[in-house]
Amino acid sequence: MLTWFARNSVAANLLMAFILIGGLIASTNVTSEVMPEISLDRIHVEVPYLGAAPDEVEEGVCVRIEEAVYGIDGIKQIVSTASEGMGSVLIELELGADIRRVLDDVKTRVDAIDTFPVETEKPIIRELVARPQVVDLAVSGYADEFVLKEVAQRVCDDLAALPAVSLVEVTSARPYEISIEVSETALRRHGLTFDDVAAAVRNSSPDLPGGSVRSASGEVLLRTIGQAYRGDEYAALPLLARADGTRLVLGDVANVVDGFAETDQAARFNLAPTVLLSVFRAEQQDALDIADAVLEYAERTQATLPAGISLTVWQNVAEVIDSQLGLMLRTGGTGFLLVFILLSLFLQLRLAFWVSLGIPISFLGAIMLMPGLGLTINFMTLFAFILVLGIVVDDAIIVGENIHTHQERHGQALRGSIEGAREISTPVIFAVLTTVAAFMPLLFVPGMMGKVFRVIPLIVVPCLLFSLVESLWILPAHLSNLSPRRRGGAWWHFQQRFSDGLKWFIRGVYRPVLEVGLQWRYATAALGVSTLIVTVGIVLGGWTSFHFFPAMEAPFMAASVTMPQGTPAHETADAVRRIEAGADQLRSELIDATGEDYFVNIFAAIGDQPLASRQGPMGPGFNSGAAHLGEVVVELTASDNRAYSSEQLGNRWREITGPIPEAVDLK
Repeated sequence: MLTWFARNSVAANLLMAFILIGGLIASTNVTSEVMPEISLDRIHVEVPYLGAAPDEVEEGVCVRIEEAVYGIDGIKQIVSTASEGMGSVLIELELGADIRRVLDDVKTRVDAIDTFPVETEKPIIRELVARPQVVDLAVSGYADEFVLKEVAQRVCDDLAALPAVSLVEVTSARPYEISIEVSETALRRHGLTFDDVAAAVRNSSPDLPGGSVRSASGEVLLRTIGQAYRGDEYAALPLLARADGTRLVLGDVANVVDGFAETDQAARFNLAPTVLLSVFRAEQQDALDIADAVLEYAERTQATLPAGISLTVWQNVAEVIDSQLGLMLRTGGTGFLLVFILLSLFLQLRLAFWVSLGIPISFLGAIMLMPGLGLTINFMTLFAFILVLGIVVDDAIIVGENIHTHQERHGQALRGSIEGAREISTPVIFAVLTTVAAFMPLLFVPGMMGKVFRVIPLIVVPCLLFSLVESLWILPAHLSNLSPRRRGGAWWHFQQRFSDGLKWFIRGVYRPVLEVGLQWRYATAALGVSTLIVTVGIVLGGWTSFHFFPAMEAPFMAASVTMPQGTPAHETADAVRRIEAGADQLRSELIDATGEDYFVNIFAAIGDQPLASRQGPMGPGFNSGAAHLGEVVVELTASDNRAYSSEQLGNRWREITGPIPEAVDLK
């Protein structure tokens, strides 16, 4: 096949065109995301038990769920958390367990529990999935809570109606609630009980189908419309109808409050009250398209909002994808230019170009296979492309240089192309296969990390195989028509000087050292072994530190505080204000020292830890708010525009804030 492709350049060009065009077409269909969406191999069971203390929740909810699911095949660990008004059970699965089967078994057993307290609500059972957040929108302003929530709900509905967006959630805001405060004195006056009022509310606010009436002219559907949605509608519900035609309504015996639930959640954005909207990426959706749509909507909608209310894009993680994608393109372009320039110093320009073309051919070949392999453009796949960049071009360089040597030897382009590629084909094939063998074990790493790391070999291996195809089939065909290098020109003299210098180094330095090493082979082997021993000693001796994930410059600083269970919200708010005051003092210090403001936005949450819940070990989508939780997040300017790293700023922030004695955890 090598000889056939070398003699049939049309077939080689068609193969190259197929790879390039296929990769370009596939690149338009590959979705973008920050991290691959994976199952966390965890099941979460949540049972609301409003008004109950943690001890009651543990005894009435958590213990019963644990006893019910204990013994299900595939469960590794059960972790229960009893908090005020809520019981949650986190079930971790064994490696290789069928999560669908275990989820069905858990649902069956939890739904069969009939000993829950009467006041508990229906259990919520779901599989935890790392649902990737794309962008947040902060609806903030010094406005009434009703107005702020209404504007946020309108923005949420508008975002959900966008073609590129399907998942939007309102967070850090209290839900609507209509409370009915019944007067005991009024009940005695009218001879009513609390159960009478509850039954009247339940029976007087329904939407019920009423059947149908058939006639000769057609059929009429009947329906009773009586559902109340607002406080005044509930206040007008009848409790008693007297014989004289008068009625007693709910507003006569109770105070109906149309407001918000008495939860402990509150948030501020740049010190102003805020409602946060989180936009997530659904399956097969592109994060970059979602971010662009949200940004365009925010710019278009800002002018239509009420006075004093602003709409700010917050935590746009699509910028990370743009940054990594730009890094890959810059790295690939730089690699292409470096290979082309270095080869041009010693070989022909045409040969250098065809050898350098191996980089885009290999990359586009791998991109062509990404949709079939179920891969997306994310942090891990871009890292894999950058990782393999320095490997894919090696094959083409070796083959191209050997072909050039044979062509220079006898002056026949086709013969030199065939002989040079055939001579070097065996070591090139085995070099690629050994590299493939080094990356293949990542496909079999178990657990959650294995699901993340498996994308690396799925990118690296196709890149290596396409580089092999390009170097042994496509490149020889392109070099088979290479005309002999013309001698005597300015470029030839320029190349000759570099070539003579390299030959001098090979003959005067490298060859003598190689001969000495071969003559004293035992000393050479001893030197290699001793170097290996010293290297291992340096690592084991702690001279070289180990970090599984290196520290990276981040555009955000976050401080989360956890107070003791049962802490009221106002005490948590005091702790959050102390953290905010520390951030404000740090901001002033930086402005005085540098004359620039490194802070872009400051977000504070009470009764919740939005950022920590997204980045925790249970992944996005799992968040349990409580009065003892708080968080402050600071958005920084780009690292290129700062004189200090985010780690340095975070350490100084910690020093200024100081310890919070009442806090259980502050980080």
